[in-house]
Amino acid sequence: MSHLPETDSISELAAFWQTHDLTDFEAELAEVSEPAFTRSEQLAVQLSPADAATPHVMASKEHISEVDLVSQWVHERLHAE
Repeated sequence: MSHLPETDSISELAAFWQTHDLTDFEAELAEVSEPAFTRSEQLAVQLSPADAATPHVMASKEHISEVDLVSQWVHERLHAE
């Protein structure tokens, strides 16, 4: 019998579950009492066009979204103290 895959790849997981049945892995499963996923809160921030351009340019250079970049900034600032 195969073991459960240890990957974060959605395509690999989808391919695995196309050919396997969950009941074949009952011995490897564990019940989880706390939520597996948490929803994040959204916060709208008003910026001038000039201020909004800076995160856009910086995020493009880092190959991440503006939302992820600004979230990183806020997280770093909140946990700096």
